[in-house]
Amino acid sequence: MARQEIIMPQMGESITNGTITKWHKQVGDEVKLDEILFEISTDKVESEIPSPYGGRIAALLFKEGDTIDVGVKIAEIEDDASAEISASKLAPAQSASPVAPSGPVIAAQAPASAVSEKHSDSHRFYTPLVRAMAKEHGVDLSELSKITGSGAGGRVNRADFENYLKNRGSAAPSVQAPAASQMPSSFSPSASVASVTASGERVEIIPMDNMRKAIAKNMRESKLISPHVNSVSEVDLTHLVKFREGFKQEFIQQEGFNLTYTPFIIYAIIQALREYPWVNASVAEDKIILKKDINLGCAVAVPGNGLVVPVIKSADTLNMLGLCRAINTLAGKARSKKLSMDDLSGGTFTFTNVGSFGTLLATPVILQPQVGIYAAGVISKRVVVLKDDSIAVRSMMYGTHTYDHRLVDGELGGKFLESVHGHLRDMNPASLF
Repeated sequence: MARQEIIMPQMGESITNGTITKWHKQVGDEVKLDEILFEISTDKVESEIPSPYGGRIAALLFKEGDTIDVGVKIAEIEDDASAEISASKLAPAQSASPVAPSGPVIAAQAPASAVSEKHSDSHRFYTPLVRAMAKEHGVDLSELSKITGSGAGGRVNRADFENYLKNRGSAAPSVQAPAASQMPSSFSPSASVASVTASGERVEIIPMDNMRKAIAKNMRESKLISPHVNSVSEVDLTHLVKFREGFKQEFIQQEGFNLTYTPFIIYAIIQALREYPWVNASVAEDKIILKKDINLGCAVAVPGNGLVVPVIKSADTLNMLGLCRAINTLAGKARSKKLSMDDLSGGTFTFTNVGSFGTLLATPVILQPQVGIYAAGVISKRVVVLKDDSIAVRSMMYGTHTYDHRLVDGELGGKFLESVHGHLRDMNPASLF
């Protein structure tokens, strides 16, 4: 029997560690494939994690109450025949995406420690994902062993394998990110500090915490994967502002929470996604994956804890009141740190409201593996010239559609944006309640 590693899963884009709150199995216990193995809690999510393998618990490396970084090995299972079934189930779903997902998939996700400590090349252990990718591309184990990993201890992850494929057949069989010790001395932290302090400037140098490092990594990778293009236009929301002002008190009495502009904008986005389904898609190498369900992510800023993007599942099946309730529920769970694993996964398009901070417009970063995100700016009164050349004070909003130019070109990106704003302009909000 082989020993398979269980790693601490990532529960969201900016979540970098989790606390084990309960082990459901102990060393020596048998565990079935997909049986609940342990429970974790983070600053945003509490969830039960199923076992990706069937077998016997060989080791539990941390105790209940310990907080562990994402990607760190926390347990070992001596797998049985179901381990191969688990690997075959996990690998295709992962390899369909151009980047590792932010959801909590165990053993197929961690970039740093999803493989055992480095042994000889003939005994190196590779994750089910890497093995499946190798099989798919005809890379045998002897060739796989030539890849130099960029993870801790030279471990091979998905990015290493994909970079190897790009350079396969060239003189250098592997592509490895330069280690800190290989970087020029001018890039070392000490050199940076010395040059700053020697200049006499008054500065404070603060190391990034793990959460900020994770955000920086994800944002950089999204920019490297997707050629970002932004289309911006403004829309007159005067009629919507007047309706909300007159209806918000009645709405609070009926529903018990505030009526914001977010559900109206999301409703318009849904209509536009129905008209332009290629925006509700993803790219996997040379394949286009059209998503039949519209699962709309709604970015929520959690003060002091970064950004989280809970997902309204099957948003296109909800009416306006249903959207209002779903948005309020997810936002409440985000701010009270009660989001589940399911709440954070499966998004097909994202909405972010930068206007809530008073921002006029923004050019957001795409949440992989999606191909688009819409940002709503602040709604503010401005003097505008109307079609009949008269001048009036109107409530105007800038909207930005950021899209992946591998799939969405300027024509489609612009038409989608105009569709969103057209639905907002033509909306009769009173008829939606």
